[in-house]
Amino acid sequence: MVRPVIERRLTEACERLQRLRTELVVIEEQLEHLVAAAEDARVRALVSETAQSGGEHRDAERHAAAMERHRNDIVKNIARLEATQDDLLDRMSFDGR
Repeated sequence: MVRPVIERRLTEACERLQRLRTELVVIEEQLEHLVAAAEDARVRALVSETAQSGGEHRDAERHAAAMERHRNDIVKNIARLEATQDDLLDRMSFDGR
């Protein structure tokens, strides 16, 4: 692979990693909030024992689970991009010899 192509791909990977890491920080804050909300809803459902509070608890748990899946996807994407970045750096150092 030609050095300018490798450099361009490295730049793109770096920019994408920055965006994903920023997004991960936001997602983790949201996840923390959603988990706390789900726990609050669980306690309210136990205390009130109504169908409505049980539904609210299930909804809150589903939201928290969906956010956790999204977080896991972002973490996987970050790991893939880091591996791609490492590969590109290896290619660049190999081509530079």
